[in-house]
Amino acid sequence: MFSLSLIQHDLPMPPHLLSRPLLDAIKAELERLFLDKVIANLGLCVSVYDIRSVEGGSIHAGEGCSIYRVSFRLLMFKPFNGEVLVGRISGYDDKGLQVSLDFFSDICIPGHLMQYGTVRGPDGRWMLKTDDNDELYLDLDDEIRFLVSSTKYMPIPINQKEGDPPFAPMQIVGSIKGDGLGLLAWWSADEEGEEAAEQ
Repeated sequence: MFSLSLIQHDLPMPPHLLSRPLLDAIKAELERLFLDKVIANLGLCVSVYDIRSVEGGSIHAGEGCSIYRVSFRLLMFKPFNGEVLVGRISGYDDKGLQVSLDFFSDICIPGHLMQYGTVRGPDGRWMLKTDDNDELYLDLDDEIRFLVSSTKYMPIPINQKEGDPPFAPMQIVGSIKGDGLGLLAWWSADEEGEEAAEQ
């Protein structure tokens, strides 16, 4: 789910930060630039892990800031395809479910990647119809275990129409089609039964 990415960057250092120790000032500026931002093909930056090297400090003509070439590592959130995650249902529509991991919310589970027999109920909620004719609803805030099907990095839109959803630079498509996937409540009874049988 998390990985370290080594990055080299020419970092302009604003003059008001130069009164601080150099490494503290560089880390503060890197956090301002990268924290909670998505870098295409690398993922969502969670933190600046460490600073490997700092070179330079030259001041270019006509500029009031010194520029350092910094090599550093970022802790990135980038789940791999096939990874199993647990989140909470944050919304639903005719296309499928929206899921949140608290720190990341651009996760969707489309209808065709849900368990066989999952349909929309009369009130718009998704539900699983079992072989016993039970209707198991997928409600808001329910904990759900899903498999990462793909991660998409969207191009920045040039023109965004009014009424369009907010731009999401990174989107995860999940699947709950398979054993052990779906609401945690669906499987908790089975897991408790297996543990009791083992004891």
